[in-house]
Amino acid sequence: MAEIHKKILPEYFDAIASGAKKYELRIPDEDLINVQPGDVLVLEEWTGLGPDRKPTGRSIKKTVTYARTFTLDDLSKYWPREEIEKKGLLILSLGD
Repeated sequence: MAEIHKKILPEYFDAIASGAKKYELRIPDEDLINVQPGDVLVLEEWTGLGPDRKPTGRSIKKTVTYARTFTLDDLSKYWPREEIEKKGLLILSLGD
């Protein structure tokens, strides 16, 4: 089990902390490339973007229950690439 630390903006931190957001969308970097169910994602709240970014001191730990990496080519098997580029992708967080 790995513990992976990532920065997150306040609006997304609050949504996860409240339980409304039950997913995290990321481009897999060297820390996330091998993430597996059971790993712990530590989300550390930071304000701002770029050089003005500062930590707030708040963090939350969440256990990864599902992980899947998609490439644009993978997604093009299901939807036309032009549709993806035109409309983007919608990710839904599902409750009980």
